[in-house]
Amino acid sequence: MPRAKNAVASRRKRKAVMKLAKGYFGRRKNVWTVAKNAVEKGLGYAYIGRKQKKRNFRSLWIQRINAGARQHGMSYSVFIGKVNAKGVKLNRKVLADLAMNHPEAFKAVCNSVK
Repeated sequence: MPRAKNAVASRRKRKAVMKLAKGYFGRRKNVWTVAKNAVEKGLGYAYIGRKQKKRNFRSLWIQRINAGARQHGMSYSVFIGKVNAKGVKLNRKVLADLAMNHPEAFKAVCNSVK
């Protein structure tokens, strides 16, 4: 009885990896072992990057809120403390958008928590 190596599934798997390696430089785009390693590394970085993106945006929002709050005589920590004490249900994303794009609305929030 002949030995079955399941070439169809192996070929499909290799084609999928090579498709992901499209656009890479040098042998990374057309040599199977090099491409496989490059794609695995890239997918690992992509996974980590999705986590870092959340951190980076939160820190950006905090910087924007801090800049807006300081224009109204408060630091970020004092402002957030007062927002939470007053029970204002606006998250950092929305507060940062107000501080950046709608300064009059942010001023109203600042005045309401003072």
